[in-house]
Amino acid sequence: MGALVLGLTGLAAQAQPIQSAKDQACRDEARARVFSTPDPRGLGPYELGRQIYFTCMKRGAKAGGKRTRRG
Repeated sequence: MGALVLGLTGLAAQAQPIQSAKDQACRDEARARVFSTPDPRGLGPYELGRQIYFTCMKRGAKAGGKRTRRG
């Protein structure tokens, strides 16, 4: 039953609308790296993909926060 729940959770995540270009880029990065990234804790592809995605999104937020306004 756990696999069924995980599968449905993964489908729900994939059904979410794209919010921005960064969101799409991070989804693409997670999709591309999920099966080639080591998984020593045995998280599984869904949780590993989430970690890759959120790391990518944080990387974008940090880069965006460093911008200065020129006027």
